[in-house]
Amino acid sequence: MPETIRPFHASDLPALYRICLLTGDASADATNLYRDPDLLGHMYAGPYPIADPGLSFVVVDEQGVCGYIVATADTYRFERWLAQSWFPVLREEYPLVDDPRDGTQDHGLIRQFHEFAPADKPLFRTHPAHMHIDLLPRAQRKGLGRRLIETLSDALRERGIPGLHLGVDARNTGGIAFYDRMGFTEAAVDGGARMLTLDLA
Repeated sequence: MPETIRPFHASDLPALYRICLLTGDASADATNLYRDPDLLGHMYAGPYPIADPGLSFVVVDEQGVCGYIVATADTYRFERWLAQSWFPVLREEYPLVDDPRDGTQDHGLIRQFHEFAPADKPLFRTHPAHMHIDLLPRAQRKGLGRRLIETLSDALRERGIPGLHLGVDARNTGGIAFYDRMGFTEAAVDGGARMLTLDLA
């Protein structure tokens, strides 16, 4: 069965969380970094299909879902939704915890749940959409990342969205090279992440 791309379905959510964890350490497996395997998904995958339906797509092969792209067309509006509807529930579920100093990173993400506040950045006006994309190793180097971004870009253009941005871990040199080939340009460096933009007009 060749890989196919289709719109996200609610039944795909566990696969998105699993893939998010398996690619969550600068595209490498982050399983050993998190005691709770759902934390990364809560931050970087789960809210998107709920908050902005129609902008999440999955790659499916004979073994099941092996990749995805999730996005929002309006980052500022999305961040306000996160603050009002998403993170309050997670704060109840995940009280603040101290760093156990065992190499796990749960405490850091949980702190982000509690400290999150919407931002209104100039970038959100020129490139209001943002995305996250992850592919398992078996789905990489097959042109599927390009196809996912093209699928998302077409959906955003249909909504009249002028630009797209994303943050990529500076350690992920392969990913940065891929985005460069896709036409993304660097807009800023934010700590250990590089902010990249793609014009859609």
